[in-house]
Amino acid sequence: MIDFKIILIPLIISTLLTPFIKRYSIYAKAYALENERTVHHGKISRIGGVAIYLAFFITMAFFVSTDRALSGIVIGGSIMFFAGLIDDLIDMKPIVKLALEIAAAIVLIYYGVSVDVIRIFGVVIDIPFLTVLFTVIWIAGITNAVNLMDGLDGLAGGMSVVILVVIGCLALVERRIDVVTITFILAGATFGFLIFNAHPASIFMGDCGSLFLGFMISAISLLGFKSSTIVTLALPMLLLMLPIIDTLSAILRRTLKGMKFMQADKSHIHHLLMKQFGHGKTVIIMCGITSLFGLSAFIYMINKVIGFIVILSLLLGIELFIEKSAMINEKFHPLMGLYRRIIKKYNEIKAKFYFR
Repeated sequence: MIDFKIILIPLIISTLLTPFIKRYSIYAKAYALENERTVHHGKISRIGGVAIYLAFFITMAFFVSTDRALSGIVIGGSIMFFAGLIDDLIDMKPIVKLALEIAAAIVLIYYGVSVDVIRIFGVVIDIPFLTVLFTVIWIAGITNAVNLMDGLDGLAGGMSVVILVVIGCLALVERRIDVVTITFILAGATFGFLIFNAHPASIFMGDCGSLFLGFMISAISLLGFKSSTIVTLALPMLLLMLPIIDTLSAILRRTLKGMKFMQADKSHIHHLLMKQFGHGKTVIIMCGITSLFGLSAFIYMINKVIGFIVILSLLLGIELFIEKSAMINEKFHPLMGLYRRIIKKYNEIKAKFYFR
């Protein structure tokens, strides 16, 4: 059974801390500036992640006994939090931010939280250099994926809560109490902040929040990799499918346009959805899709065939949206192009037999 104190206490702490952080932001001038990419108006605090960070670690101090692996997660998470906080206050260069993400990943590896082996279609790769490299790419990739989703009120926080709750529930099934405790404490801390971050937001989590959450999700997904089936790479990849697809699409899109791949734009999935459905509904839709991916993980555990069909259907739907919205490029439509070629060929064959 879940001890609901691990959810309620960080939720209450985060809820109480957030108004104080909003007031402090005015004096520190730590508020989000308006530009051509922003969807907000006015001076809104962008260091709300401080509430999530403090609520998480205060609660952890009471409920969790620190071991070597958890120490690595705490240190690595703190590196990402303070890196994000500095970026929120003085704007850090992207290359410096990436270097700190790699440093946090190396700390995590040093404390024993990493991929031991890589399994691809039955092939086992246990070369230390490659497993370390893969771990660093995984941590940096997921951290940036969550960071990129922080473009609408409540989006990054809402999706993170969904992902954490699903991981926590699966951990409960597998009786991984350590993973259950960490995920639900972090989910509670994030949910408390979401009370103020839901549209229309009165505070943003900023990079200190999104980088911290991204790192923690990626680290938790590796925590049980050696001894449990609940946090293999397939699960977090499934839960983070939207931000992963969005990140890869952004890199491809910017490369085709001759832009730097870390250069920001306004063609992410949430931006495109917002044009059609509006701000609030877009957040609900994306959190809903993430929930469906989480549900598909449970279905897959019960019936692999049905689970695979559900996952494939979700991925097909996202791919069609990317093609129809020209998210990557106006000429990028492999599935729709294939469908048109099949229909064209079918009509040609049909006409040929008809005239005979």
